[in-house]
This record gives sequence, C-alpha cells and structure tokens, in this order.
Amino acid sequence: MTAVVGCTSTDSAEPPSPSSSAGTTATTITPPTTTQPTIPSATPPRTAQPAAHPVSLQALMAKKYDGRNLRLVRVLSSNSVYTRYHVTYSSGSLTISGIMNVPRSPGRHPALVLNHGYIDPAVYTNGRGLMREQDYLARRGYVVLHTDYRNHAQSSDDPRSEVNLRMGYTEDVINAVLALKTSPYVDPQRVGLFGRSMGGGITYNVLVAQPGLVKAAIVYAPVSSDAVDNFNRWTRPEASIANTILRAYGEPAANPTFWRNLSAINFFDRVTEPLLIQHGESDSTCPIAWSRETLAALKKAGKTASMYTYPGEEHAFAAAWPTSMARSVAFLKQHGL
Repeated sequence: MTAVVGCTSTDSAEPPSPSSSAGTTATTITPPTTTQPTIPSATPPRTAQPAAHPVSLQALMAKKYDGRNLRLVRVLSSNSVYTRYHVTYSSGSLTISGIMNVPRSPGRHPALVLNHGYIDPAVYTNGRGLMREQDYLARRGYVVLHTDYRNHAQSSDDPRSEVNLRMGYTEDVINAVLALKTSPYVDPQRVGLFGRSMGGGITYNVLVAQPGLVKAAIVYAPVSSDAVDNFNRWTRPEASIANTILRAYGEPAANPTFWRNLSAINFFDRVTEPLLIQHGESDSTCPIAWSRETLAALKKAGKTASMYTYPGEEHAFAAAWPTSMARSVAFLKQHGL
C-alpha cells in the first residue's frame, strides 16, 4: 500500500465606499478654498483572502462539483436479487469507471458509494476490491456504486495524481455521490459512504470537504486521518515518488501548514454525518491506534462517531467479517439508510 492523503476563490480587495443609511447619502465637505476627500465609510475595506493551495482539503472545500453522466454501459452479470453493471460517470474533465449493483426489486433504493483500498493500478481491474461487500450490500437492498478512481481500470489518466498525493480520488468520490443521486434506481436523500483502508481515508476527506453530501459513513481498517502518518508509512520508503513530493512541498517539519491542510483530523469540526469505524486489533497494515486517535478527535469535536474493535482480526477481516457487516447494516438503518 502506498500513501493516501487527499477551485479556489478569493475575495477581491475593494476601496472604501461612502457611508450611507436609508434615505440619506454621504456628503463631501468642501470649504471655499480647500477641497477635502469624500468621507470614508465606517466599514473597513475587505481584504483579499489567500487562495487555498491547490493540493489541500481547503481546495476540495471550495471546488464546484457536478458529478454527472452516470451511464450503465453494459450488464456484467445478473442473479435473482440484483444486476451488476459496468458504469462510467464524469468527475470534472475525467471519465471514471466503476461497477454498480442494482437490486431487482422495484422503486428507488438507498445507495452506497464504495471506496476501495490501495490496489496497484497496474493490476487493478474494473470493480476490483470490496467484492464481498458489493454482494452483501446489494443483497440487502442497496444500490452499490464501486468507483475505480482515476488511473484505474477504464478511468481517465491523471498524470499528476501521485504528486498531488491522490487528492483527486476524493474528488472522484464526491462526484460519484452526485452522479449516483441522479439514478432513477436511487433515493437521492438516502446515500452513504463505505470505505476500506485507503478508501477510509478518502471517506474522511469527503466528510470534511463536503459536509451534508451523504447521510452516513462507515470505514473499515482505515488509514490515518493525519496525512503525515500515511506518508511516512508508505510513501517515504518509495524514494522516487517521495523525493518528488518533498521537492514540491517540503518535509512535514519544514512546511507543517501544507501537511496540516491535507489531514482530515484537523477539520473534523466540519463533519455533519454519523460515522462508524470498524477495526481489527491485530491489524499490521493500518495500526488500530490511528482509528482510536480519529475517534477521539471526532468525539472532542462533538461529532456522532462510534467504533467496533475486533480482537485477533487482521487488516482484511476474516471470522468477524459477517458480524461486522451485520453491524454496518444496522448502523445504516439506524441513520435512515
């Protein structure tokens, strides 16, 4: 696994405006021999706000999204419960591929966007990752959209994705939610997120970048909500890309503001959705301490967050997986999904 972390606007400065009130206008005092300037407004001039760094959560907060063009390209398989489609949708100027499981029962359904963990894009294929969850959730009445992200499967290429610390994946998920809400199979008021590992970090990013976008979220064995943890664990050992990133943005100790602004944990005050964390206590990939720190930060911010831990479970979950999924569905139903 490699690192996961991840337009702007400014208020232009304006000159002072004349003070005014209803039915009156400001006056200019002009003595016979001296011309004085117009009396300035009592309101101080607005000052320009610094633009967000383009690689930051603030940039994702300010960006305008228009997830659209959800297309069911072809049927991949079908059973008595749901039909599985190869799909595409638009994410900005890119086309993103994925799979979508649609229950065969009539009417609109609750829906989930599934955010998979790291799989080398060189071997990744359409819909790969979260295969158990795709089936389990569709069989319980959810429309499931599993996004491939940019640079994966049949999605468009983004040559700067790695240098941009994969913040574009968060954009792809936000647009996936918006595109999914346009589907005639989906109740647009009942859409949630489900992320595993790297996809858990992407889920955190979505919650802070676009509060109110979904109804609830679940993460399994997530990465840290602090980008520095993830960089140090997975990217720093990969010297080529790590050196490129550090040349562009500097070491975390030397440029703490940049790295702080990649880290969802610093923006949990923005979260509005309930969140469930599921983590194995023997996870050797993503230490459970990260999830405990995330939960503590969410609670400190006054957010609705809870966590189940599983003794002996590793990163992928084994014996406890059925129990964890039953708890996930109970959590979704508790919150209207």
